[in-house]
Amino acid sequence: MSRPATIIGLKAACVVGFDGTQHVLWRDGEVVFEGSHILFVGRGYAGPVEQWIDYGNALISPGFIDLDALGDLDSTVLTLDNGDERDMGRMWSEEYLARGPRESFSPEEEVFKYRYAFTQLIRNGITTAMPITSMYYREWAETYDEFAAVTQVAGELGLRTYLGPCYMSGMSYWRADGTLGHHFDEAKGLAGLAAAELFFQDFDGTYGGLVRGALLPDRIQTCTPALLQKTAALSRELAAPVRLHCCQGLGEVAMVEQLRGCSPLAWLEKLNLLTPRSLLPHGIYTSGADDLQRLVNGGASLVHCPVVFARDGEALNSFGRYRALGINFALGTDTWPADLLENMRQGLNIARLLEGGNSLTSTLDLYNAATLGGAKALGRDDLGRLAPGAKADISIFNLRGLHLGPLFDPLKNLVLAGRGDDCIASYIDGRCVMQDGQVQGIHYPALQRQAQRQFEKLMRSHAERAAGQPDWKTLFKPAIAFADDYSATAPLSGIDPLL
Repeated sequence: MSRPATIIGLKAACVVGFDGTQHVLWRDGEVVFEGSHILFVGRGYAGPVEQWIDYGNALISPGFIDLDALGDLDSTVLTLDNGDERDMGRMWSEEYLARGPRESFSPEEEVFKYRYAFTQLIRNGITTAMPITSMYYREWAETYDEFAAVTQVAGELGLRTYLGPCYMSGMSYWRADGTLGHHFDEAKGLAGLAAAELFFQDFDGTYGGLVRGALLPDRIQTCTPALLQKTAALSRELAAPVRLHCCQGLGEVAMVEQLRGCSPLAWLEKLNLLTPRSLLPHGIYTSGADDLQRLVNGGASLVHCPVVFARDGEALNSFGRYRALGINFALGTDTWPADLLENMRQGLNIARLLEGGNSLTSTLDLYNAATLGGAKALGRDDLGRLAPGAKADISIFNLRGLHLGPLFDPLKNLVLAGRGDDCIASYIDGRCVMQDGQVQGIHYPALQRQAQRQFEKLMRSHAERAAGQPDWKTLFKPAIAFADDYSATAPLSGIDPLL
C-alpha cells in the first residue's frame, strides 16, 4: 500500500488565488495541497497540515506555462548584430545540402541540451513547458529514441512537459545566387509523423501524468499538404495538441501564398488545423481582418514570444487588438533567457508603443497569458491557477530584492523590474523541484561548463553550413572589437563560468 500524501501548507505576504473566473490577490495568504492537488487557497486554513513553510515577503503564484519553451542551447543569440544569416551559416547553403546534412551534436549532447534548458525553465518559475529546438543543426529532424531519453530527463527534474519529436518534410536553403530554395522529402516527413504517433502512444501520461504527448511539426513552410492533413487527422484521433509555427516572417507568407495560393492561416483553415487544439507561434504577419476572424472562429491559440522578435525589429500589432477580438493568447520564451517575466515586460511595452497608449493592454493581460491563457490553449482547467482541485504547480517569487523598488503591487513590481531568477522555490504536481533557487539534483557549475563546451562546438558547426566553408572564427563578431588577435587562438569561454 502507498502511504497517504503529506499535506503541506505554504504561506507568504501575497498569494495569487483564483475565484472561479479570475485571479485574485490574497494578502498574508496560504496555499495548502495534498499530493498533487490543491486543497485550499486563502487565509486561516483550519484543517490538519503536516508541514508549514513560510516564505515571508514573497508572492506565491501559479506556475508559468511556456508553450514555445527553448529546449536548446540558444542559437538566435549568435545572429544578434551579426549581419545576414546567409553569410554566417545558421541556415543551410546549397552546397551543404548537396554534401548531405549531418548532426552537430552526438546523441548524448542532444539530450544534455534539454537537461540544461529544462533546468533554466524551472529556475525561472516555469512549471509547464512545450519545448522548441532548431532544426538547422540537425541531419533532418528529431527522433523517437532521442525523445524517449528526453522524457526521462523531464521526469527526473519533475517538469510538466508536452513532448514529441519535431518532424518536417522540407527545409529552406540559400542557393549560390543568393535566392532562397526549398528542398522537400515527403518520405522523411511521413516517417517523422509515424515516429511522433508512436511516441504519443508510448509516453503520453507517463511519470504520473507529468509527460503528455503533442504533435509538433516544425514550421508551416517546411511541411507539405499531405503531412499537415495527416497531422490534423491524427490530432483528432488522439485528441492531441498541435503546435505549428506560422505567420512569423514575410518570406514564409510569400512562400505559402506562392505554393498554396492563399495566406498561411487560410491554408491552415482548409487543412482543419485551426481548432482549439491548435497552438500557433507567432501570428505576427497576417492578411488582415479575415485572417484574425479565422483564428476566432476556429478557437486556435496564438503563442506570443515578444522578446525574440523585438531583437530583429518585429512585433505583433497588436496584442490588445487581437485579444479584444477574442483570440486566446499563451506566452513563450523561444530564446534565451528562459524568462517569462521579461517577456511580459517587453510584451507590455511593445503593445503600448504599437497601440499608441495604455488602454488596450494591461499588466494582468500578459500575466493571464502566461497562466490561464496557456492552460486554455492546452485544454486544461487544472493548470495556470491556484484553486481547490487544481494541480499543485506553484512558483514562489521573492519580493525582497532591492531591484524591485518599494512595493505597491507585487505583480506590477515583478513585471516592471523583476527577473525570472527572483523565483526562489517551485512545486510541480506537489513535488518541490526547486528550493532557495536550487533545482533539485543539478550542480550548476558542472551544467554550465558542459553547456559552454557544447556551445563552442555549435559555433564551429556554422562553417559547414556557410557557403565556401569559411573559418568559423570569422563568422561571429563581438559587440566590441578585440584589441589584438588573442581571440583567434583562445577558447571562447576564456574564464571557466561559475567557478
